[in-house]
Amino acid sequence: MKTLSLLLFFFINITCKENATVYICNGPGAKKYHYTSNCRGLSNCTYKIIKEEIEKAKKDGKTLCGWEK
Repeated sequence: MKTLSLLLFFFINITCKENATVYICNGPGAKKYHYTSNCRGLSNCTYKIIKEEIEKAKKDGKTLCGWEK
């Protein structure tokens, strides 16, 4: 029962992250996405910070910011 609960927890956690909204710098060279709008990795963004679905960010080739790993 304990194992089933852990598996269910991890499945729900992964599923929720995949449907999450992330933040990206809208600059032409932006390569990362961020789970929070006040992430340290966005501090150098000189363009607008926008919200985007994580699926779209990944489809556009963006990867998770190193500060959030």
